Amino acid sequence: MKNAMMSVAEAAALIEAGKVLVVAGSEAALSQLPKGCWIGGTSVYFMTDTGGRVDRDNLFVTEIEAAEDARPVLYAGEDLPSLTMNRFDNGLSVILIPAFSNAHEEFAIHGSSYSGVFDQPLMGWVTGVHLDDLESAKPKVFDGARGMAFDEGAMVLHVKLRADRVADIDILNLFEPDQTADEISFAGTGFTAQTALVNGEEVDFASYLAEKGVDTRCPLVANFAGAMINVSFQSVEPGKPVSFYAPVIEGVSYRVAQLPGDYASEFVARAQGEGSRELSCNCILNYLYGELESKTTGSFTGPATFGEIAYMLLNQTMVRLNIQAAEAAAVA
Repeated sequence: MKNAMMSVAEAAALIEAGKVLVVAGSEAALSQLPKGCWIGGTSVYFMTDTGGRVDRDNLFVTEIEAAEDARPVLYAGEDLPSLTMNRFDNGLSVILIPAFSNAHEEFAIHGSSYSGVFDQPLMGWVTGVHLDDLESAKPKVFDGARGMAFDEGAMVLHVKLRADRVADIDILNLFEPDQTADEISFAGTGFTAQTALVNGEEVDFASYLAEKGVDTRCPLVANFAGAMINVSFQSVEPGKPVSFYAPVIEGVSYRVAQLPGDYASEFVARAQGEGSRELSCNCILNYLYGELESKTTGSFTGPATFGEIAYMLLNQTMVRLNIQAAEAAAVA
């Protein structure tokens, strides 16, 4: 794969040359691209080889060079559970979903139960807008084949890989649960919670967080079959339900995470491999809390997003999709 920030004209030239692309950028920039075999999602925050930056004019473009065939498909919502049905035998799927949409909620809560969802690499992100524009603009996804934009539904690029290539997904999560912290669970599944069970006792969750002085830059963390899955805080206001960037799941045991060391240093230390050859996305919260503007995170570049997808919705992680020779994967 090739990853690079480029102008609209440079991206358009690749599309017109028939390349298979995944593109991130502002709605204005994406709207200027010609039809072709590409999907796109809105974001104006990027990790580049020169550091984090906000860019409304240029695009972050990933060319999937190992693609033998590809088809962009929009799943409007009710058909989202069938997204695994259109895959190629030796392939991967890249999924983009607009933040705050019905599809976002549907996939976040039910995506991990979709038939066959873990059988083949599914990677992507939740599209966003500049944080100053949350009240005036909606996150979008783009169907490059039809030249159309949508603020609802999931845009999926199903890719058939060459027979000598395989794909795999890696998750970089800096957070571990603080084992000295209280055990927290919830009576329902959703993006908000008025109350929580803390060590078995029901509390008003916003009041609890304030009284404990919880640093809400640190997400809630739960252990899902050995994988640490984060749920990040979106807003905590007295007397109101606490809102999250991913749903809390009924009955699951969470703890508040420990604050890692310096974000940028931690990413550089733990990000291994040839990032410039992988499709990756980093969380907007890592970008903000880690003060990553003008800082680099190793060789891994890509959009900073409102949520990351590695088979299921994640928060405050970096997700990486790697395509390599089948022989190398077998040896590894």
